Amino acid sequence: MPHYEYLCAACRKKFSVNLTVTEHDKDKVKCPKCGSTKVEQQWAAFYATTSKKS
Repeated sequence: MPHYEYLCAACRKKFSVNLTVTEHDKDKVKCPKCGSTKVEQQWAAFYATTSKKS
């Protein structure tokens, strides 16, 4: 499941959320601190977890 990072424009709190691509496209993300929907998605490092052993 993809990991998204956000910054709340109202209270300036940074937070992260795990969402499916479908959830990310249709749902409004709310700040866990103040409940505002005025959030900006931040750039985050991408990582993938696989079951293949190296």
